[in-house]
Amino acid sequence: MGGLIQASDGNLYGTTELGTVFKITLSGTLTTLGGTGGQYPLAGLIQGKDGNLYGTTSRGGANTCTLRPGYRVSCGTVFKITTAGTVTTLASFGQATGCEVSAPLIQATDGNFYGTTPECGGTYPGLGTIFKVTPTGTLTALHSFAGADGEKSFAGLVQGKDGSLYGTTSFGGGNSAYSGTVFKITLGGTLTTLHSFDGTDGSGADAALIQATDGNFYGTTSGFGSNNLGTVFKITPSGALTVLHSFDGADGQLSYAPLIEGSNSDLYGTTEFGANSACAEGEGWAQSSGCPGIWLPSKHGQPRTLPSI
Repeated sequence: MGGLIQASDGNLYGTTELGTVFKITLSGTLTTLGGTGGQYPLAGLIQGKDGNLYGTTSRGGANTCTLRPGYRVSCGTVFKITTAGTVTTLASFGQATGCEVSAPLIQATDGNFYGTTPECGGTYPGLGTIFKVTPTGTLTALHSFAGADGEKSFAGLVQGKDGSLYGTTSFGGGNSAYSGTVFKITLGGTLTTLHSFDGTDGSGADAALIQATDGNFYGTTSGFGSNNLGTVFKITPSGALTVLHSFDGADGQLSYAPLIEGSNSDLYGTTEFGANSACAEGEGWAQSSGCPGIWLPSKHGQPRTLPSI
């Protein structure tokens, strides 16, 4: 379910749903390295500065978490695996530190790993957390979301040029729309809500932000906007948000994936539906037939649709 990474040895590494890590050469030779120590590694791996691979599982580990009354699950883990296949469970999530992690880790400039969880946290049953884990396995919840400052972060973090971490939540915020937030958090754990979505500027920022070469952050929302089909937005490090584009269906709808900045400084991304009129949301057969469009929004908000998939 997570993407591949190419490690410094030139090989590709990835995970399978039930918890194995594999290596595959560029010519196609596949090796199963070992288990993750948990189940359902929803996010891709990253390679640490030490050359080892690091990842998370959304289930498994030493602790059990209660997501809602009567529904208990194993909370998930953080693991390390060498390129030779030696696996170490670094930490097990718990009710206070978060659970159901679905976004990849990042390793910040201080050498520690950081990430988000959409569930659990300091206030039962919990609205998600931002966590830190050291390379030796000390896991700390830096922040537990409380609703007004966000709820359910499914997206990974990005470290800004100022050293702080930036991310999004899909729900919560400081207004009645409860449509999600953009936040900044220092490595020491001080969180600032930069923006609360109000629906007109989008809802459900499910994807990680990117910081482009102009110093601003860019992202997408999967809902609302002027056409209720999602938006592309820019936000400055100080929190001034601009909607660059609202999808209208013909040019795409529902963007869940992060953007990338091309070498030409334009931004590229994808939508789940749109472009082909036969592929409206909710038509399951259309989803499986490969209909989503690929779009290119410039930083000035002038998209052009590339060939549909």
